Amino acid sequence: MSSESKKSKDSTTATSTNATINVSQIVDAANENVTKLVNESSKVQPQYAQAISNLQQEYIDALRNAIQRAFSVQRQLVASNNNFNNFIVPEAAAPYLQGLAKQSDDLTNNFIRVADINNQLTINALNVLRENVKNFSRTVEAAAEYNSNLAKSWASSYPSSFQLQQFTASK
Repeated sequence: MSSESKKSKDSTTATSTNATINVSQIVDAANENVTKLVNESSKVQPQYAQAISNLQQEYIDALRNAIQRAFSVQRQLVASNNNFNNFIVPEAAAPYLQGLAKQSDDLTNNFIRVADINNQLTINALNVLRENVKNFSRTVEAAAEYNSNLAKSWASSYPSSFQLQQFTASK
């Protein structure tokens, strides 16, 4: 082998090694930056959850207050108007009013049952989604291990000089 071709081969090896180091550094930097982004977003997630919970509680309190105020105004209107104070329900209408009250109670209880079932279904769906995310994570781990083993197997099948020649030949 002439000294010129040996020198050329040595510079190719050094260039390829430097390129490998540079690519490796780029991959490491990208990995570090993406990990930082995920870590930063995970720091704020509890604050988002708390803010949403606070908003929901404020909405519930406001709705409860609005309902109480509306019925309070109706009570005051009835109490202050003499026409309502002396209003007598005829006996013939009493069963209808009792039926209306019962239907109102039944309807309210049915709405509560529907809401309970809907809430349970939603919670179950969220738990299933959480399990699916866990399965996805395990699948990614298995695929990464498989690809890593495949790359190691492929790399061990070819001599390093052949690999370097392949990469330098394309330049």
